[in-house]
Amino acid sequence: MMILVTYDVSTQERSGAKRLRKVAKICQDYGIRVQNSVFECIVDQTQYFQMKTKLLDTIDENKDSLRIYQLGKNYKSKVEHYGVKETINVEDSLIF
Repeated sequence: MMILVTYDVSTQERSGAKRLRKVAKICQDYGIRVQNSVFECIVDQTQYFQMKTKLLDTIDENKDSLRIYQLGKNYKSKVEHYGVKETINVEDSLIF
């Protein structure tokens, strides 16, 4: 299934900058960045649970915001892209 993860981590304190880096790293382990704090991830139920657990353990719920949208398996009909940033097929192999 595809999930869309968005987050806003408060960086007013030094600990916030550290949380921000950790949240981004967790998201990069499961998907691709499509905007600054937005990731598209193709995961199964186990990966979804693992990712969600790691993210919830990392953020400070009193200062940060985390949103996870479950787009499901038929996500291609639910995602529209417009503008200059190239669309990446998240199901293709990624070579770095």
